[in-house]
Amino acid sequence: MQASKQHRRSAMSNALYYQPLPEVEAACYLFPFQTFDPQLCHSDISSQGSNCSIQTSLEKYCTLESSSSMGFAIYNSPTNMSFSPNGSTISQYESQSYPLDPHHSPDNNYGSSMTDEADELKHKLRELENLMLEPDSDMLDNYESALRGGTALSEMDGWKQTMEAIPKKDLKQVLVACAKAVSENDILTAHWLMDEMRQMVSVSGEPIQRLGAYMLEGLIARLASSGSLIYKSLTCKEPASSELLSSMHVLYEVCPYFKFGYMSANGAIAEAMKDENRVHIIDFQIGQGSQWVTLIQAFAARPGGPPHIRITGIDDSNSAYALGGGLNSVGQRLSRLAESFKVPFEFHGAAMSGCEVQLENLKIRPGEALAVNFAFMLRHMPDESVSTQNHRDRLLRLVKGLSPKVVTLVEQESNTNTAPFFPRFLEALNYYTAMFESIDATLPREHKERINVEQHCLARDIVNVIACEGIERVERHELLGKWKSRFQMAGFTPYPLSSLVNATIKTLLESYCDKYRLEERDGALYLGWMNRDLVASCAWK
Repeated sequence: MQASKQHRRSAMSNALYYQPLPEVEAACYLFPFQTFDPQLCHSDISSQGSNCSIQTSLEKYCTLESSSSMGFAIYNSPTNMSFSPNGSTISQYESQSYPLDPHHSPDNNYGSSMTDEADELKHKLRELENLMLEPDSDMLDNYESALRGGTALSEMDGWKQTMEAIPKKDLKQVLVACAKAVSENDILTAHWLMDEMRQMVSVSGEPIQRLGAYMLEGLIARLASSGSLIYKSLTCKEPASSELLSSMHVLYEVCPYFKFGYMSANGAIAEAMKDENRVHIIDFQIGQGSQWVTLIQAFAARPGGPPHIRITGIDDSNSAYALGGGLNSVGQRLSRLAESFKVPFEFHGAAMSGCEVQLENLKIRPGEALAVNFAFMLRHMPDESVSTQNHRDRLLRLVKGLSPKVVTLVEQESNTNTAPFFPRFLEALNYYTAMFESIDATLPREHKERINVEQHCLARDIVNVIACEGIERVERHELLGKWKSRFQMAGFTPYPLSSLVNATIKTLLESYCDKYRLEERDGALYLGWMNRDLVASCAWK
């Protein structure tokens, strides 16, 4: 009997991993990235109480000037603000000219003290402007000495590092400094650094330049309080289905992240269902259904014949995953595939988001062994920090009540859910740097498909993580340790990993760059790029 089971497991595994993959897709949110026009956006958000105006040219901010030869003092307009050494706004007047009279001011509120203050500020601003144009070490030292009395040493160190990073074109350092300024509502410093970064980023440059282009757009959107507007506009301006699906396919092929996720999940399901005659699989984000192609083929090769398979595919009809004909087309493609392999098959589509799923939508039948698949999906469910309904944990409790034989989880290994903006920005910068570097190892920088993959598959997520808050921020990644806590609180226990699946994934990685690494620890599999974990997979029962 034991030998028979071993033979069955071996036969299914060979079919599961070594069959051709038609119509493959990557499981990621995919939308075109639109260049953000701050001027257009400003008109849209002005009614919402935005207190800043971002101009496409990002004008110079050292603009408090005087003209002694003309005998007039120029007071700044709102678009020409002045700032103190720490970057805070100190004046915002209507543009008017007045004779230089020590007792006169635009609103009879500014006398000789205002003129003295303006002269002193002008002197400091000119020092800063010179520093910006010629940031050599002597000037940096002079600037530090001039401001030491009113600025903390740590702030001065930050300024010095930033001023040194710009001529060195250290884009990563400037991105961090800009995000810090945005987090502290230091508007003018943020504007200036954005202007500098526009000269450094490029969608066809090095990985950090390409990532920087999308992170810069996210920072601009956040500063303009328009992240949700951009996010919604991207939703409405998707590329043609064929172009989007092509980008999904390219990403699936050039990076092993999604193959790893699908393969590890399918392996756990095949192992749990090896002796079952009727199998029901609930996929909470089925997309184009490509994950199930190899599993159907594996069941077809099972000694003793395949089981009856029923798949319930859930997906929001408005999401990118639903492109290409919707759930009906997904069901038809899988049905034709199953028929060609002589596998008894049923498909039930549920066009709704995970937040809307209730027990009656899952069509549970007695006598069926149940498997539930959460592949790259749960991070989009709002948790207790966003909604009192806490759909993230509600779904886990709902599924546990169904007594499944196995539940698979595949998620990006990142921590952006409840982190405040600045540490969240640093986490996203670190995570997506590794992602962009891994793409760079496979696709040439000038390759049109590479640009499409990054714009359609990654840019939207990056903008959402950086620019949006509250219910509008749907990209809410958690580390596997947190997911384990959630599963355990819902009553699940770990399902052991299959050594055969692990060995097969290692074989898969041999066809990719040697900088990818696979690690098994604490009952889970991690796929990473160099020293950064990017995707984690585990199973529960």
